[in-house]
Amino acid sequence: MPELPGEPLPVPSTADLPPDTVIFNGPVAGDPLGLLGPLKQALSRPGPAVVVSTSGSTGRPKKTVLTTEALTASGRATERATFGPGQWLLCLPSHYVAGVQVLARSVLAGTTPVVMGPGPFTPDGFARAAAGMSHETRYVSVVPTQLQRILDPADAAPHPEAVAALARFDAILVGGSALSPTLAQLTDSAGLALVSTYGMSETCGGCVYNGRPLDAVEIRTVPDDAALDLSHFTSPPSHGPKEGRIWLGGDVVAGGYLEDPRQTGEHFRVIDGRRWYRTDDLGRTNEDGSLSVLGRTDDVINTGGIKVSAGVVTATLASHPGVRQALVVPVPDAEWGQAVAALVVPREGALSDELRAELRDLIRVQHGSAAVPKHWREVSEIPMLATGKPDRQAATRIFR
Repeated sequence: MPELPGEPLPVPSTADLPPDTVIFNGPVAGDPLGLLGPLKQALSRPGPAVVVSTSGSTGRPKKTVLTTEALTASGRATERATFGPGQWLLCLPSHYVAGVQVLARSVLAGTTPVVMGPGPFTPDGFARAAAGMSHETRYVSVVPTQLQRILDPADAAPHPEAVAALARFDAILVGGSALSPTLAQLTDSAGLALVSTYGMSETCGGCVYNGRPLDAVEIRTVPDDAALDLSHFTSPPSHGPKEGRIWLGGDVVAGGYLEDPRQTGEHFRVIDGRRWYRTDDLGRTNEDGSLSVLGRTDDVINTGGIKVSAGVVTATLASHPGVRQALVVPVPDAEWGQAVAALVVPREGALSDELRAELRDLIRVQHGSAAVPKHWREVSEIPMLATGKPDRQAATRIFR
């Protein structure tokens, strides 16, 4: 275990979970509204309330223990950051943190959410579900893929009823993966109340809205070799840009990983009486105090001894007007150790030699020759997990 600041959180034990703890071990059978009663009961007393599995986007899923205190802090901070208590639309899996939060926030607000019908997400289904909402203040959590199917479908015009339904929401929380520049422009042009969120199961979902932490949250970007300097955490963040591993602190931080002392110790720390979550993401705190997420710590491709950020190259590819979606992953290479590989969903037509040459030049100019992908694959869509995050393991298998 690396040497880390502070002390680890106590490891949550199954024996210590209250009997009414809501435990998610996979997709929920039946109507998600049936979870409102158990969640209301669990949130009525202190301590562990929910156990939710992480998405497992890059490895083994972990069982994260969310306490009543953390879920309440998150829900109330979201209300303060938006327009107060309101009604939610559930169109994400209810066993992952974003779906759990729609239900938990509804319990805290005293409202009943509307649930999309079963099956794949469609603009028609979204519009029908949104039409069933009755509260004056309305919220929805989506992932970029769902927004794209409404605003930028591959083979059709934007869905007018679904676009109109989106416009009726007071806040549209978008998370799970990065929003492409093109999709961000489309949401802006449509006048949608978009809130780009950053967070994870371990912080009760999104806790940074449009680059700014919720009022119950603190952010630090600390290089790993400087983490033992407690002044990074006990003093106000210094002014000026600073890059490093993202640490998120505050009351929204979960209670640790169930029966997993190693992972709990590596990620959940108590420093000067405050809980901190040590993420697997790299970021930059900007001069204005906002956060820019730069990619995952394990998303660095070591190709011929040169380190390349897969996330940065992915964002550069997605910024090209001829690209709808992109994902960059490492693949084994006998000569280079690892090679940069790119999945591309072209906006129109195929991944032509001309488009590929433009993309190579764009990456070479911005990030250097080592960052230019050596392998390319055209796909109709990027493989995704149920949470809306890119499935990097599935993407890597495409190249094998």
